[in-house]
Amino acid sequence: MSIASVSIVIAAASVVVASSYYAFMVRNQTRLRRTDLTMRLYATWDTLEFQEAFHTLYWSDGHDLDAVLASLGGRRHVASYVFYFYDQVGALLRRNLIDLDLADDLLENSTRQLWEKFAFALGEARMRSNDPRLYEHFEFLYHEMTRRREEHARGSVRARCDDSALAKEEECAVGSRIPAPRS
Repeated sequence: MSIASVSIVIAAASVVVASSYYAFMVRNQTRLRRTDLTMRLYATWDTLEFQEAFHTLYWSDGHDLDAVLASLGGRRHVASYVFYFYDQVGALLRRNLIDLDLADDLLENSTRQLWEKFAFALGEARMRSNDPRLYEHFEFLYHEMTRRREEHARGSVRARCDDSALAKEEECAVGSRIPAPRS
């Protein structure tokens, strides 16, 4: 092999190494930015102002929109503040700008509680405002976190059922949680 051939191989190898390093750094930087954005959102959630608004809303009567507004004593902005926060998180998640796993770890419980309690009232708000997209990203956030939770639960059962000693247990019945027949 000539010196020219060796230098071409070295140059090609250095291009491959450099491009691999660059791809790794871009991927890592994207992950860091997504994590940073999620933590900034959580910093908002963790403020005393937000927690007071959240708990004021959470402990209000949520069976319909009028009851929610009456419970808040005309302070509609409290509900808007909280619901728009979750709507913004959902919008960022839909565009894949924040990490679902981290957002789910930090906000899953409060997202689920709020959506399940106020879904009917938010549906009424959509109808009254003639805006079918009102809080759609909050709804998206709820459904994504619910889907992830269900997948995680199925994965936990599947992992336990893969162990042959557990194969006869009730929760390992084929395709569901229907009890396995006893022999």
